Amino acid sequence: MDKAAIDPVRNRLGQCLDEIGKRAERLSPLDIHARMDEIRQVAAANGMMTLERLAHRSAQLALLPGHRVATRCCLEHAEEAMATESPADCNAILAALALRLH
Repeated sequence: MDKAAIDPVRNRLGQCLDEIGKRAERLSPLDIHARMDEIRQVAAANGMMTLERLAHRSAQLALLPGHRVATRCCLEHAEEAMATESPADCNAILAALALRLH
């Protein structure tokens, strides 16, 4: 997928991540799980496999004790990854985060 086609998707995902980040302290674990799963679905539909896997894992972690720390960590780095111009940098950030969360 070319840059022009993926930019609107990345912007949408960035907005979703930002919204979750602003409200994460007030959301229930089930709400966080559902929102991360929505991000996973959008990422999957647009071939963003690294983000898809990270969102899937984050959705699972949202249901475990300590979920607020894991969610905060995931959101900070995922937002940073979505903001980068380089697809390679984006994947590197998300892959490093995935390793850290596992």
